Amino acid sequence: VQLQASGGGLVQAGGSLRLSCAASGRAFSQHGMGWFRQAPGKEREFVAVISWSGASIYYADSVKGRFTISRDNAKNTLYLEMNNVKAEDTAVYYCAREGSLYGLGLKTELYDYWGQGTLVTVSS
Repeated sequence: VQLQASGGGLVQAGGSLRLSCAASGRAFSQHGMGWFRQAPGKEREFVAVISWSGASIYYADSVKGRFTISRDNAKNTLYLEMNNVKAEDTAVYYCAREGSLYGLGLKTELYDYWGQGTLVTVSS
């Protein structure tokens, strides 16, 4: 399984950005998928997770109401729509595959494959 994140860049505070994560390999549609982020000098943290079917979604409190996670299983692609971004959203964003079939974990240790990360920089 390979995950390729893209869509990061420089955006002004209050603006929007859409991240994508293209997955290759088998069983994308049978696993929950998550977004995590890591700011300079900080630990990697959970952002959002979506179940294999898209029916269940969870967000970190810090992004709830501003970010939207979605997936297209036909295209093996995961998305993160970021709206009303803030300076504190600046980080490298990673997509990841939840390790268990049909799982929906919130902790990094539950994820077995990770993308390379895409940098989001929010200017104030």
